[in-house]
Amino acid sequence: MKFRNILLTTFAASAFVIGTTSCSDSFLDEKMYSSYGPEVSDVNAKLVGLHRQYAAIWGMSSQQGFVGCWQVGTDVGAPGDTQGVEVPFYRYQELNAENAGVSFLWEKLYELINSANQIIASQAEGGDAAATAEAMFFRAYAYNMLVTLWGDVPLVTESTSIPRTDYTRNAVAEVDGVIDSDLVYAMSNLPVVGAAKNESRINQDMARQLAGEAYLRMGMRDASYFKKAEDAVTPIITGGKYELISARYGKYAAEPGDYYHDMFRWGNQRRSQGNMEAIWTFEMEYNRDVNGGTIDNPQQRRNWVPAFHKLDGMVNADSIGGRGNGRLRICNFVKYGLYEKGDIRNSNYNIRRVMWYNKPGFSKEVGIDAKGFLVDKDKGVRNVTLKTGDQVIPHEGDSLNVFYPHPTKWGAYDETDDFGYAVVKDWPVMRLGETYLLRAEARFRQGNTQGAADDINVLRDRAFKDYRAVAPGAGKVTADQIDIDFILDERARELISEENRRMTLVRTNTLAERIKLNGDMEPAAPSNKVITGFDANIHTLLPIPLTEIQLNKDGDLKQNPGY
Repeated sequence: MKFRNILLTTFAASAFVIGTTSCSDSFLDEKMYSSYGPEVSDVNAKLVGLHRQYAAIWGMSSQQGFVGCWQVGTDVGAPGDTQGVEVPFYRYQELNAENAGVSFLWEKLYELINSANQIIASQAEGGDAAATAEAMFFRAYAYNMLVTLWGDVPLVTESTSIPRTDYTRNAVAEVDGVIDSDLVYAMSNLPVVGAAKNESRINQDMARQLAGEAYLRMGMRDASYFKKAEDAVTPIITGGKYELISARYGKYAAEPGDYYHDMFRWGNQRRSQGNMEAIWTFEMEYNRDVNGGTIDNPQQRRNWVPAFHKLDGMVNADSIGGRGNGRLRICNFVKYGLYEKGDIRNSNYNIRRVMWYNKPGFSKEVGIDAKGFLVDKDKGVRNVTLKTGDQVIPHEGDSLNVFYPHPTKWGAYDETDDFGYAVVKDWPVMRLGETYLLRAEARFRQGNTQGAADDINVLRDRAFKDYRAVAPGAGKVTADQIDIDFILDERARELISEENRRMTLVRTNTLAERIKLNGDMEPAAPSNKVITGFDANIHTLLPIPLTEIQLNKDGDLKQNPGY
């Protein structure tokens, strides 16, 4: 498919793209849905369109590695069988203004903004306050991501009807003013949890969670926002509507597993399915024709799940997470240095390190080399016969794509789609576990290390609950242990493969230091799989897409330094 740039200069035409993306050369050749079109005459349909546009941000199936752009080149992610778009995000010397991932995210965020602007304008006089609030939520979401990753960006708060070529970059503080205003309105005017049109629609607590994250970023330039961050998320914790999952529940409760794993399994993720930790679960449906359905196929599973299908004796199944492509791995820091003994978040159900051959009737005589790796028969120090139910033994080179420790949160299998193209599993976007971490960070930034430790200990009480039967007090932390590195470590333990790690490190101004923890290095890792070329003065922020600069001939859309 020819990559098609959808530019800020033409985002007037981008309103409510709900149909399937075509391969035309010009965005203007595509079927558009304007605020005057009969297909979206109802504001609710327009709001559903925002949800679909949100899904499209993470649905770059033409470049599966897009998901990896926000994990590789950080302290938690390492490249696997890369596809290409993600490579410059860890080989930083190759990152430039023509990168497809950079352009894709920029354009999708401005599409979302323009669509939100149209809804806000349509409800300006005596309109639906909840509809305006939902649109403002998405506008704030998009702008928060833009300023985090790019710094100063064009600020557009009105929908445009003709292409413009005079955009300039507005200061982060100015954009933050709109984000703040939008979220204050959203927190007041969105429905409470349980009162939205369905549980996937935006409610007040989703706005509070987003505000907590945004205010923490704003606090790095204006410390008064740290208190606002704490105040934003505290009602989620104290409101009595949510609770951390700490007991088995749902459709898999009778199967082997643990309570932490339960909340990430297909059919267990929504509040209506028993997940009372969920704040925002983005609902996916097989037919793509409901609120939350998507116009493309997000690639989280194909990234995070190794390519087990390449191993003899393995067949795709829900128990192993379905069919993955192994585009993205957790790095050595996460695999070997992050978790303490007894942490349920590191159980084999949650970070899978051991597997068993599952193909019915499998039997094969193979060799085992001196290091314990699989080789051909008679090529090692001994021969063994592997059978169904035996523990998987990998080849030495399998750890980059086929077999390696990996988080299981995105695994799922649809027996009607053995190839695994379609994504049918819901997404965990916001949950109470992160709320405690956001408040802990806000408290730490205000000097309240005891309050931060208290919040983190709530999570650790859950994580070490079972292990404390044999090791009382395991996992407890004290106020003197709390610093930003500990909080970031705990975020990785709790939110691995859920959070946008690059955004977290950029907003906390820790990307440069945390990269040093990654641990994947030569000679154990190939030279093309390690982080190189990072310059904090350049690569902390992303480049403005070159096409944007070229088309804004009447404005002053300056490039970020170094690109």
